[in-house]
Amino acid sequence: MTPAGIRGGMEAGADAAASFDPLRPLLTRVAYRMLGSVADAEDVVQDAFIRWLGTDRGAVREPAAFLRRTVTRLCLDQLKSARAQRETYVGPWLPDPLVEEEEDDDVTLPLMLALERLSPLERAAFLLHDVFGVEFDEVAKTIDRDAAATRQLAARARSHVRDARPRYKLEKARGLEIANAFFAASRSGDMRALGAMLAADVGMWSDGGGKRPAAIVPVLGFDTVMTLHRSLAVLFGKYGSTLVQVGTINGLPGFVTREADGEFQTTALEIEDGRIVGIYVMRNPDKLKHMH
Repeated sequence: MTPAGIRGGMEAGADAAASFDPLRPLLTRVAYRMLGSVADAEDVVQDAFIRWLGTDRGAVREPAAFLRRTVTRLCLDQLKSARAQRETYVGPWLPDPLVEEEEDDDVTLPLMLALERLSPLERAAFLLHDVFGVEFDEVAKTIDRDAAATRQLAARARSHVRDARPRYKLEKARGLEIANAFFAASRSGDMRALGAMLAADVGMWSDGGGKRPAAIVPVLGFDTVMTLHRSLAVLFGKYGSTLVQVGTINGLPGFVTREADGEFQTTALEIEDGRIVGIYVMRNPDKLKHMH
């Protein structure tokens, strides 16, 4: 290639990046909520950028809409293969943890788990319209369905995920206070303090992905969760568990720890009426890589 050709290519790349980079955070949020994986979301957004490089950008009237459409379609393709992988996943599957995320779209961890039960098209229609505020006509174009069918997809999704949406917003300071207290009680073995925080129908989900020890089925009910924490407290007493950070994890109060094997772990707490109803523990090292 001639120097002029190289220079032209560099200028085109810089031009593409100048219009793409301001949109990258939004596109990554869309991709992550569609896929539940930080690495996959970043790959999809990078793929969208490569496509943007090869697009006649002067003919695109609304880059944000064009790129959101591109990312959503790439995610829909990815979800087809992800479904097959989930069927063979060892133990409960949880989305990659995002720590200290300050978004205002209320996509909490329980809602992301509810989204997993939707078809890819239902998921796209719900997220684009209900979460990102995209008009139905634009959503219809994105998922290649007519507007009536798109409204139906979103309505069906809404009815499926209704119970997973928070009934009221927990004050952040109160949530972090409970997270701190939960860490202290669970690591010190103070079962009385721990029990006082848990709801009768509390559940616990641990994602080890077959890479680290974790319960391979959800642990459900107050007595079962307490029994498990009595055993865990013995291990924590023997091998240690270091608090790294208390913060918001996928919209829920929680904390990051470094465990005895040197690996990170995140614990997110779903709280209703001042009691913990859900404990979500991420132990899979593949899903914690982005935190290093």
